Amino acid sequence: MSEQKKITKICLLAGKIMLQSGAETYRVEDTMLRIAAAFGVESAQSHATPTGIMFSMGETEPTNFVRIITRSTDLHKVTQVNSVSRNIAKGQLTVDEAHEQLHTIELEKHAYPIYLQIIAAALASGCFTIMFQGQWQDFMPAFIVGALGFSASVLFQQMVEIRFFAELLASFIIGLCAYLFIYIGIGIELDKIIIGSVMPLVPGLLITNAVRDLMAGHLVSGLSKGAEAFLTAFAIGAGVAVIFLII
Repeated sequence: MSEQKKITKICLLAGKIMLQSGAETYRVEDTMLRIAAAFGVESAQSHATPTGIMFSMGETEPTNFVRIITRSTDLHKVTQVNSVSRNIAKGQLTVDEAHEQLHTIELEKHAYPIYLQIIAAALASGCFTIMFQGQWQDFMPAFIVGALGFSASVLFQQMVEIRFFAELLASFIIGLCAYLFIYIGIGIELDKIIIGSVMPLVPGLLITNAVRDLMAGHLVSGLSKGAEAFLTAFAIGAGVAVIFLII
């Protein structure tokens, strides 16, 4: 494989990992261009959207494309790729060493195991309930409901390819479990329990990235991420609304 092809492969791999892990599109493009410049390619061109990356070694060179199908939130991987990029810029990594490190990062699983993410979601749910002026008697119901809702979200996302339906079902379970706790006399304020429990599902990072992309002039990426965040928020609200319609 020629040196140029290796550099192209490294840039595309770095961009792919960052975009799949929740990085902003302007940050992805900037990282790819910095890596290319560090290896002596000054006229590289990159363009990223939430669903794909295009990269070329020059304005008249062939364009390479990578399709992005799945996206999640793993800022640990984003940080790792940024670290590799900085080491490349400092001249501390060769082309082969950089590719090996990026390939290792790509194969890594979640930075934290699923059970730890569920515990964190449960604690966040209980704390959000108190923060939204819920009673301390609502902390434990929100803790349990938040854990169940987040677990359901993870499970449904593995079973259903469409994220909208996974979050709709997860929020439905949150509303149903919260109502059952109130019905049996555990907990006081239903609305506070539900609000606290759905917070781990709220697409906060997606909304932030959408605004940052829009401010950076990436209108296509900003609008598409904003639409995705709106659909996620709508799914959460619709799932909870069904419970209120039933009861």
